[in-house]
Amino acid sequence: MNFRALTAEERQRIRSAGRLAGQVTGALAGVTVLSAGLLLRQAADARRIIPLAEAPPPRGDGVYGAKFHGKPLSLVVLGDSSAAGYGVHRPRETPGALFATGISRRLHRPVRLHRLAVVGCVSSGLPWQVDTALEHEPDLAIILIGGNDVTHVSARADAVRHLGDAVRRLRDAGCKVVVGTCPDIGAIQPIKPPLRWLARRWSRQLAAAQTIAVVGAGGRTVSLGNLLGPMFEADPTRMFGSDRFHPSAEGYARAAAVMMPTVMAALGEDHRPAVPVAEGMCTLSEAADEAVRAPGTEVSPLRAGGRWAQLRRHPWFGESRRWPLGHGPKPGSAPSAIRAVG
Repeated sequence: MNFRALTAEERQRIRSAGRLAGQVTGALAGVTVLSAGLLLRQAADARRIIPLAEAPPPRGDGVYGAKFHGKPLSLVVLGDSSAAGYGVHRPRETPGALFATGISRRLHRPVRLHRLAVVGCVSSGLPWQVDTALEHEPDLAIILIGGNDVTHVSARADAVRHLGDAVRRLRDAGCKVVVGTCPDIGAIQPIKPPLRWLARRWSRQLAAAQTIAVVGAGGRTVSLGNLLGPMFEADPTRMFGSDRFHPSAEGYARAAAVMMPTVMAALGEDHRPAVPVAEGMCTLSEAADEAVRAPGTEVSPLRAGGRWAQLRRHPWFGESRRWPLGHGPKPGSAPSAIRAVG
């Protein structure tokens, strides 16, 4: 456009519009700066309230079910403090010990546990854990990761890529993999709104992205956030440890109970009926979103590297089934296979 060819009135209108746009942009920038400042201050306050780790969690490495005969099943537990069991005081209360005990009793077989999870680990630390895990020739790997990626505001794409690569390396070695996706960080009391709202949104987005990566790499996922979040919010004294950030012994037991049916299914030993979560055809991204919204949902590939996934929810400990509106099972229906075409 030739500015000189415009009339004086048209030039004045353009100048006025430019000044107005500048004022609006400046106001929005001011709001953004204030919002960022508020969130940073809230994050700093939460870090001051939440005590720093004073001691590593107890180790539960060793053989469980030694009274049983046969070659021990090799189990490795990878991830962050939630996988390590930070906050409990007895080895038997750690997630690794809970899984090893449960597997041993159900299979009537000894289980050798190697806990490789590291307190404070983010997803970018998984490659080193996998390196060590492969030295133990694992039959099964359980991974709990994602919370620190949210609190450290890690790049989601990078976090998901590291997790997907870890699952792929383990599967290439013949190891079964079950991943508990990112928990609901918004349930942590020291985090206040609006940071809590953002943390909840980031947690769910990361969990959905993790599901896509893990299932695509041949692993299975269990959605934890929507299932444990309300429980932790409703009874924080029992579910959280003394730091109000990490789970208590009962909180870890709940998480292990939710994941155990999927763990046994990965080992080919779970014969309980599964409840269908959704029916029909959908993309893998839609399946991942469904899993995030449906408590305790398992997402698994029908075959490694295939384009099909299955969503199931197992009953556990007699808990009532809580479904998102419109997503309950139909009486007499069978588990549904959901096509992943994305």
